[in-house]
Amino acid sequence: MTDNPYASYPRITVLPVQPGDPPFRIVEIDGEVIGRATAMTDVLIAAAAAGIHIHDLDDPAVVRWVGGGKLSWRPR
Repeated sequence: MTDNPYASYPRITVLPVQPGDPPFRIVEIDGEVIGRATAMTDVLIAAAAAGIHIHDLDDPAVVRWVGGGKLSWRPR
């Protein structure tokens, strides 16, 4: 058995949309807040900076979207 702390959780979590100008979502990588994202591309850039290559933003093993999926960027 391998001791992989990410075996059951994706390394990237994108939290719900927050009101702002523009609206944004907080992005966590490995449980640490790394910044804000205002679009999908910001998530991809943050992942790349952390050395994570994302091939499918819809893969729940890679990215956990909280409070809406990759197309949700406006507050409800």
